[in-house]
Amino acid sequence: MVHSFLLVVCLGMLCMSEGPHVESESAPSARDDVYGPQPQAPEEKLLSEETKSTMRLGNLPAATHILNSILNNYDHKLRPGIGERPTVVTVELSVNTLGPISIMDMEYTIDITFCQTWYDERLRYNGSFESFVLNGNMVSQLWIPDTVFRNSKRTQEHVITMPNQMVRIHKDGKVLYTIRMTIDAGCLLYMLKFPMDSHSCPLSFSSFSYPESEMIYKWENFKLEIDERNSWKLFQFDFTGVTNTTETISTPAGDFTVMTLYFNVSRRFGFVAFQNYVPSSVTTMLSWVSFWIKRDSAPARTSLGITSVLTMTTLGTFSRKNFPRVSYITALDFYIAICFVFCFCALMEFAVLNFLTYNRTKPRASPKLRHGTGVHGTWMASSPSDGRGNLRWGGGGPQIRARSRTPPRAHVHQHPEAFVCQIEDSEESDEEEGPSCPAQQSLSLDTTQSPGGCCKWYKKYFCMVPSCEGSIWQQGRLFIHIYRLDNYSRVIFPVTFFFFNVLYWLVCLNL
Repeated sequence: MVHSFLLVVCLGMLCMSEGPHVESESAPSARDDVYGPQPQAPEEKLLSEETKSTMRLGNLPAATHILNSILNNYDHKLRPGIGERPTVVTVELSVNTLGPISIMDMEYTIDITFCQTWYDERLRYNGSFESFVLNGNMVSQLWIPDTVFRNSKRTQEHVITMPNQMVRIHKDGKVLYTIRMTIDAGCLLYMLKFPMDSHSCPLSFSSFSYPESEMIYKWENFKLEIDERNSWKLFQFDFTGVTNTTETISTPAGDFTVMTLYFNVSRRFGFVAFQNYVPSSVTTMLSWVSFWIKRDSAPARTSLGITSVLTMTTLGTFSRKNFPRVSYITALDFYIAICFVFCFCALMEFAVLNFLTYNRTKPRASPKLRHGTGVHGTWMASSPSDGRGNLRWGGGGPQIRARSRTPPRAHVHQHPEAFVCQIEDSEESDEEEGPSCPAQQSLSLDTTQSPGGCCKWYKKYFCMVPSCEGSIWQQGRLFIHIYRLDNYSRVIFPVTFFFFNVLYWLVCLNL
């Protein structure tokens, strides 16, 4: 009986021991879905605490001891190798973003990560650590090269969320100093070929106080990659490449090593073409429409010419709005100036045509008098402008007739007590006012002149008769038919403008 009771008690204890074992196996599966620190077994917890205590007692005191040992007797005011040899600083640079380029201020913006490497024997140490990385707060405790960017106007160091600078100290004394900064640097833009211009924007740096005898800069495997990812702020320019130079300049403080990066860019032509070249060319061609308008339509031709000239003046002013005030003319200024000359000449062409056609002095002739039929027939008398007349008989009586260039005519009829005068207006066109060509043209050159003689010059070289085809009097003279001046202009202006564009673009694109 006792044995059976003990057997029951053992089986019960065995069942109770198996229950918690199952829960311990199923519990981790439920805790796997929870993010956070997991409870550890007593053995694991003990091992973790022992490991941490070992690191706390081993690595951290060792690192602290190393830093304290190299910084306690370190003088950050003195450069490495002072009095023995110059300090060699190796430079490496990476571009984060390039641009934009300000034409008005002649400067550009660049965001760079600047790396400098040198050796400092005072920072050598022995230990298991290959290097120490120190943040920006420790930079002030080390000697750092006093590098300055010579052509910078403004420099900004990034400090969010911590100062973007770092120092790495190697066990052999090699020091790497890295800093991120944004620089607004000057870039002298020579705009003579604008808008087909290319520029090289420099970025020069050197030591501020250490001459070449104490500090030397050199490149470390110079390779600078700039693509669309970091040059998208250039907008009107395309990045074409980068070059570097190293030179020594002499100053009153000594000879300094200066290293310069040149960022080469070329202007994109599309924006300026649509904003300046296309409107200028179209306005110039619109001014030629006046050549197809009748010369009698003075208001229409004058308004079109003046509008074209004023438009070209506005375009010339607009092209200089966002442009530096340089003293030389650019390629765009020259093109707009030529277009302005074409528009002005189109306006002056009508002024010359109007002056030669309508504003010349016209002689006044006596009206023709016609007498009624009398005993001796019909007679007519006239007094032409030159005072000469022809006498003829008609209808049984004498008839005096003379040529007159004036349209009004007077008819006088004989009356027993008075004469009746009737005025006739001949509707002759202005093209018929001149004498017939060529015989009478030669006579009019000598007889019909203004009293002051101010129009003698153009009568020697211009034909004033619409139907004039030339004769003996034109031999040896430059013959220009003023009534066909519009016809000449319809050909001369477009052809001249075409050849100007061909020559202009050949020169600008090949310079």
